[in-house]
Amino acid sequence: MRETRFTAMKIGILALMMACSAALAGCGAGGEPEAAADSQISSEPKTSASSTPTAGKTEETKNAEAASAETHTVQGEFGEVVLPAHPQRVAGIYLEDYLSALGVTPVVQWYHPNWGIQDYLKLDVPQFDTSGSPEALLAQKPDLIIVDGGVDLAGYETYSKIAPTYRLPESMLQDSKQILLAVADALGIPEKGKEVLAKYEQTVEKDKAQLQKTVGSETVAVVRVNGGEKTLALFGVKNRFVGSLYSELGLTPHPLVGEMEDYQQIISEEGLADLDADHIFIFPANGDWDSAENTEARKILDRPIWKSLKAVQNDQVYVVERSHWQSGGIQANLLKFDDVMEHLAP
Repeated sequence: MRETRFTAMKIGILALMMACSAALAGCGAGGEPEAAADSQISSEPKTSASSTPTAGKTEETKNAEAASAETHTVQGEFGEVVLPAHPQRVAGIYLEDYLSALGVTPVVQWYHPNWGIQDYLKLDVPQFDTSGSPEALLAQKPDLIIVDGGVDLAGYETYSKIAPTYRLPESMLQDSKQILLAVADALGIPEKGKEVLAKYEQTVEKDKAQLQKTVGSETVAVVRVNGGEKTLALFGVKNRFVGSLYSELGLTPHPLVGEMEDYQQIISEEGLADLDADHIFIFPANGDWDSAENTEARKILDRPIWKSLKAVQNDQVYVVERSHWQSGGIQANLLKFDDVMEHLAP
């Protein structure tokens, strides 16, 4: 990288010398260059404030420009990408959780007409509709864009035309801790990433120990009510949103959950009859329970088959807020853990 820049610098200097030589030759031949008043070369050194690039600039401005000129290289899903070492305006498409956990306010907030925004983050920034035109993002002038698995190669190339874009490697997308460290590295603040992760792991360790005392091996399941389809979806242990309950907190998944290869499955009437988990967490796919869509869908929970379940009979079904239960971010996980502790280890 340094050799390439040095070579480019030499070429630039050589081109400048040739241009100056040509201008001087033109003047000597009696041909006055266009805009001669601006192109004449004086033998006297210029001392005016306008003669130096940094004249008139504050120390803060000069430091910011120097920082913006620094770069580092990371390996993304679609190859290496050169990123600014100290980005000032960052967009993290569906990764706002990690940015704010690291103390960075994103320039936009992910939005989709079908899913809304990540309400739990309580961000006060412009929304970027990921289903629409990228112009809304372009208008915010990001100097770094970070995206996850929701962006394919075509989308990545579109974002890359706006600003340097880092697409997280596919291999880490199921691990929120790896994502946190990767985002911190992309931002040029790896130590902050390690600090946030250490606090996260302390919480996990403490909560896990307490849960072992209160629920032990009692089984747990997570169910989502799909309002539009009026169905119930069971989330598996590999689900990016809730897998941390089992892999990190050590909760015991119900066999239907533990054996599931898919991230989630629609539960049939027959399957629901087999869901004899000790504890069930439930939330709507969209909106809140009082919306017209969900009011209709909730009628599923009035069916005799649902009311016959062990968790329902024992009053161990817990209604939770959908926003952070449908995100696998670091902050979302901590909020889920709070919910779990409130209901299972009060």
